[in-house]
Amino acid sequence: MASIRKTAIIILTYNNLKYNKDCIESIRRYTQEGSYEIIVVDNNSTDGTREWLQTQKDLKLVLNDYNVGFPKGCNIGINLADKESDILLLNNDTVVTPRWLENLQLCLCSDEKIGAVGAVCNQHENLQGAEVTYKKLDEMILFAEKNNISDSSKWEEKVFLIGFCILIKRKVLDQIGLLDETYSPGYVEDNDFSMRIIEVGYKLMLCHDCFVHHYLGTAFRKDLNKFYPVLWANRERFKSKWGFETYLFDEIRFDLIRIIDAPDKFKDMNILELNCGLGVTLMKIKSHYPNSKLFGIDKEESTAKISRNFASISTKPVGEFPLEFPEEHFDYILLGNCLENVDNPESFLKELKKYLKKDGYIIGGLQNIMHLSVLRNLINGSWHYSNGDTLNKKNKTFFTLDDIKKIFSDCGYVNPYVFHWFSVLSQDEEVLIGKLSEIGGGNKGYLFSTYSFSVKFQKP
Repeated sequence: MASIRKTAIIILTYNNLKYNKDCIESIRRYTQEGSYEIIVVDNNSTDGTREWLQTQKDLKLVLNDYNVGFPKGCNIGINLADKESDILLLNNDTVVTPRWLENLQLCLCSDEKIGAVGAVCNQHENLQGAEVTYKKLDEMILFAEKNNISDSSKWEEKVFLIGFCILIKRKVLDQIGLLDETYSPGYVEDNDFSMRIIEVGYKLMLCHDCFVHHYLGTAFRKDLNKFYPVLWANRERFKSKWGFETYLFDEIRFDLIRIIDAPDKFKDMNILELNCGLGVTLMKIKSHYPNSKLFGIDKEESTAKISRNFASISTKPVGEFPLEFPEEHFDYILLGNCLENVDNPESFLKELKKYLKKDGYIIGGLQNIMHLSVLRNLINGSWHYSNGDTLNKKNKTFFTLDDIKKIFSDCGYVNPYVFHWFSVLSQDEEVLIGKLSEIGGGNKGYLFSTYSFSVKFQKP
């Protein structure tokens, strides 16, 4: 483990005097004296914040004459920090808790390859939320006291960390540089910053053993007429720079992860995902099965250059064989929804089977062509393809439940497991399903309300 260094805590303020007081006073109360310095950059507050800050003698303080935005404000603070200190970016609408900084430091210094670490909070963006409810900060502190016990099993590798509370190694910052100020006044700069850290070979870790309260109450976010145009513009800026959309950070396939269900959490497993994108599903699997080895196929080089930092990635198009991996190598192959997009699903499944170990599993997600939305439109004379629902324009094949079972069986797979994802039905839809069931015969109502299947089949 590397030695723990002093931390420079960088806080930007712009009005919200109560939040500013709560944040800074919580740092003083719950952080070991001498282990940190606080640097505050005020973006021309007008509510008494500047005056209060000037009375606080333990701060380094910059008073800007105008609002320079979040990235530039943070950079001003970073440039004021001791050159040997690690850097912690902390939103002013946070309240820190017992052992918060100690636990972040322990994780950051536990591995030379960890470049930055983040905390969990009461908000759930980027799956950085904790399962907790409370009404008062006193109740929150009681929860944090129990939660903030350092535990490496609660450290989760991530592709992206939200910047509300993120601790960065000084040498990493020296290597990649400051926040990109072209994202001013703010938002998406933390996505960009995360990519730059991963791109040079470092890992990002989320510390579930560090809870920080986040009010999520900035004035800018509350003014949606200003917030959304800035957010959209910065997402476009990010796409232009990196070659992919920010929504890929959220595309974790929980519908597939939930049916892996390996009995031994610590078993060594090789897992391949087709169309893996940024690898966020693979990384989430790794958090459940820490000894798994990750592999992916994705034709987009822009995402592959990121996911290659934690997985073995091929950019060969899905459906082209042979694969760039050994045969009989994988315990699990995750199809996603690609079975609907290939030219010959049966040939595709037979070829993939060669790459599964004996008793290995293939897992996929398939939309149900028998869903009520499709049948209702067909009855009304409409069969329009779309970009997202069951009649997706990308689909070359459509499946019913019987089709799914038959094609996997014909390809030599056994032990079928199918999980149904159901729609919430209106009263009129329930009546229509009843009538369709009468016409079709048998008890098929549940199929008309199933919009997709998660399936798992085994190689004998």
